[in-house]
Amino acid sequence: MPEEPDDRRPEDELREMLQRFLSGEGPIDPARLAGAAGMPSDPAQLQALMAQLQAALARTEDGIDWSAAERQARAVVQRDPGSVTTAERDAVRQSVELAAMWLDEATTWGGASEVTLRSRQQWVEATLPVWQEMAEPVASSIAGALTRAMQEHAPEEAQEMLAGAERILRNVGGTMFAMQLGNVVGQLAGETIAGGDFGFPLLQDEATLLPVNLRTLAEGLEIPEDQVRIWTAVRELAHARLFHHARWLRLHVLSSVREYAEGIRIDVERLEQLAEGFDPSNPEELREALSSGALIPPKTEEQQEALARLETTIALIEGWVDCVTEAATARLPKRDAIAETVRRRRATGGPAEKAFGTLVGLEIRPRRLREAAAFWRAVTEAVGPEARDSLWDQPDLVPTAADIDDPSRAIARLQGGGELDEMDLALQALLDDAAREDEPAADGEEAPASDAEPDAAPAAEDDADDGDERPER
Repeated sequence: MPEEPDDRRPEDELREMLQRFLSGEGPIDPARLAGAAGMPSDPAQLQALMAQLQAALARTEDGIDWSAAERQARAVVQRDPGSVTTAERDAVRQSVELAAMWLDEATTWGGASEVTLRSRQQWVEATLPVWQEMAEPVASSIAGALTRAMQEHAPEEAQEMLAGAERILRNVGGTMFAMQLGNVVGQLAGETIAGGDFGFPLLQDEATLLPVNLRTLAEGLEIPEDQVRIWTAVRELAHARLFHHARWLRLHVLSSVREYAEGIRIDVERLEQLAEGFDPSNPEELREALSSGALIPPKTEEQQEALARLETTIALIEGWVDCVTEAATARLPKRDAIAETVRRRRATGGPAEKAFGTLVGLEIRPRRLREAAAFWRAVTEAVGPEARDSLWDQPDLVPTAADIDDPSRAIARLQGGGELDEMDLALQALLDDAAREDEPAADGEEAPASDAEPDAAPAAEDDADDGDERPER
């Protein structure tokens, strides 16, 4: 009998081939594939990896499957979820009450006076949308560039099979990247102590603590845990109050992150070298290229400028929080020792934080933090807390990098009275109206100290202020 014609599409052939590999019928070693995804090769992780990649083959949608990141992050923290105990809730509540009173003396703003306690699991679920937003431009670039490189350098006999399989290749590559991100975020949950730890507004104007990591910090400092709790609560409440007062600030920061990230391009030549010699049974080279940041070339001039603006904003935020925390905790005997240890910790970062920087091409620690804190201290001494805090009232009043270098510039503007012109007054009225409209929702978002799981932080819009430096006033 003559052979029946094969009506399968080329992409169906590729899907079947990859499914055979993932089922153990081909040359792909599951343990090595787990290494390529940045995951440990224990049986449970291997099973999860294979299941995720098989799901990627079956997806009909195009793009990154971020649910893979969420599942992987959950798998990491489930080893030690850091659940909140009743004793920890009571101890933190007492510390927060005292911290809120002290903070009222250091800043004229009201706002957050309660702290939400989260386990590592709950922190992952609440913050993962923002991590994804920061990683998405790089994930899409890598998945697309890797797909094109593999198609261009595949053997001639495989060209037809790969020609119609762009979606499949992007889905598999995107899933690998998402799982790497989830693995990193799960590890970050073991390093973070409070919502404002990483400089970026991962949550809304809400104060958050992770008691399990706070306890570890106190043990390492050999300082009474109650003092560490109070100092950390003051700092976290100050961070939340800043974002509660300056409603525009969170969107501005996240939009600046996206402005920088969208300029990231993948080193196509390096990818082509990988594609030419890619061995499915030995994917360590691909893992090394992804985890080391070798695929992300040096920053362009535009990226350098965008990054400089972003770093200035983050430094000003963190510097203001440090300045206010220092003033509010003056009665705390071990204040300076706690502050210096945490400052050094923030400057160096942990292993997971460094892994995020190489994976996404964006460091999440503020530069120039000491200079920014010194700037805010100088302003406070010259004009007082109320005038100092007025610099956050509008985006165009926020100090610039030049102001950090020379605080007298901002001090002169504040001491000169700086009457607002008609445009400033109109903008202030719009901001005030927006704040009043948001007030009921904001009040409803604030939660008491508990281990209840809040809603995840929404993603930032793309049409926010572009972060240009402000003119002198």
